[in-house]
Amino acid sequence: MYIVTGGAGFIGSAMVWKLNTMGIDNILVVDNLASTEKWKNLVNLRYVDYMHRDAFLDLLLDDCLPWNVKGIVHMGACSSTTERDADFLMENNYRYTKALCDFALQHGARFINASSAATYGDGSCGFDDSVETMHRIKPLNMYGYSKQLFDLRAHAEGKLDSIASLKFFNVYGPNEYHKDDMRSVVCKAFSQIGSEGVMRLFRSYHPDYPDGGQKRDFVYVKDCVDVMWWLLENPSANGLFNIGTGNARTWNDLARAVFSAMDVPERIEYIDMPEQLRGKYQYYTQAPVQRLADAGCPVTFRSLEDGVKDYVQNYLAAEDPYLDPRAGV
Repeated sequence: MYIVTGGAGFIGSAMVWKLNTMGIDNILVVDNLASTEKWKNLVNLRYVDYMHRDAFLDLLLDDCLPWNVKGIVHMGACSSTTERDADFLMENNYRYTKALCDFALQHGARFINASSAATYGDGSCGFDDSVETMHRIKPLNMYGYSKQLFDLRAHAEGKLDSIASLKFFNVYGPNEYHKDDMRSVVCKAFSQIGSEGVMRLFRSYHPDYPDGGQKRDFVYVKDCVDVMWWLLENPSANGLFNIGTGNARTWNDLARAVFSAMDVPERIEYIDMPEQLRGKYQYYTQAPVQRLADAGCPVTFRSLEDGVKDYVQNYLAAEDPYLDPRAGV
């Protein structure tokens, strides 16, 4: 049995899709569907059971899971960078992850964890995914800190050498539609351009970056799950790993890629950034990916243009925009 927590969410459901494409459907999906639209991510996928996150944790803590677990892919977390309930994030993101990690290691199951590039804060200490750097970086929000805290604790307890904890950069792609304001700019831009013919980007408030020239490491979700599958199959590859392309691109580049994929004339407008974001805004992120390469991972990441084209033309503009293993990779 493979267990995918957050399995109805964005990256989690994409991982279920990836397992399906590899011929695996012996999967338990763990999530909290509540009244969200996440259930739609599951409709095209194959899995044997679904369990609410709280019921699953109860069984796990009582050591009563009725399966031989081969691997746990832990994508379940509150990923809102604006969540202010710190106690909730401590329980839901930090302690839940600790319990899953302990269970996996005690039962010989592979454990893949979602950390986050939000742990790097403003980037002033760089984006190196080494344990030497992890003690210096300072997250800018409680979400990033909840992820950082688990990585620090796993290292202190000597467990980081037996698991893979992944720092995802700016992920975009199918099955993110339920995320509302947390959707990628590609997804938002498709709707905005389709209805208004224009894409709006934040003005820059940093002298080194022109409007729209702020940079991010944009990574396609299909490439992320290719890496995660390789890590599942290669349990000797452990520690912290950045998941990004290693190539920072501007928001203007992203806008042009969306316009091109939609075959619509380019029209970009720049708007004021909300006051509350200006002191916490990252002007540059880029994932050093040498550790992943040194571990032997063979995944080649798509260019921004190729990823956006696949997303726009084969999903956002399609009648069924959800990942479907029957539709190929």
